[in-house]
Amino acid sequence: MRDLVAWLRDEEEVHPVLIAGIAQFQLVHIHPFLDGNGRTSRLLSTLCLYRAGYDFKRLFILSEYYDRDRSAFYRALQTVREEEMDLTHWLTYFVVGLATQIAEVKSRGEIAIRTDLVVVDRGLNERQAAALDHVLANGRLSVGELEALFPSVSRRSLQRDLRGLVDKGLFQEKGAGRTDPNRRYVLGEL
Repeated sequence: MRDLVAWLRDEEEVHPVLIAGIAQFQLVHIHPFLDGNGRTSRLLSTLCLYRAGYDFKRLFILSEYYDRDRSAFYRALQTVREEEMDLTHWLTYFVVGLATQIAEVKSRGEIAIRTDLVVVDRGLNERQAAALDHVLANGRLSVGELEALFPSVSRRSLQRDLRGLVDKGLFQEKGAGRTDPNRRYVLGEL
């Protein structure tokens, strides 16, 4: 641990993202605690990034990426040991995870901004804004999904909100007809 801390204090030639990935692996590998080494290692990598100017404003944590496929995460760590401490595979995984998280935050931000602009420009109500946000994020929306977002609002009111979005050209209906239980709404023209 002393060597790792000294290296973290003095290292200036390696890119900060790689330093964060190396620090995360090394803390897990050293395994200095009885419990909590994984959480501590992820916190250390975040601290390394923060100290180097990568302030993500708590918009995401790397664990979100790791949790999607825990076996790939553990496989990336184990590969280092299997390949005589070659960190290449782990660092590739770490950097891809970081890039994926950043891209997703950017995409969510763009959707939020786009939604806000359309809401103001087209005079949408709160429920219509939520419906638009849902379609931008998920590609489609059913009346049932909108009911789940607004359980205290009548189905008839929600159907009127959706009809208003269709009338404004923001949504298109997909389905066999008005009574089709599989009818979905997709994005029209923004």
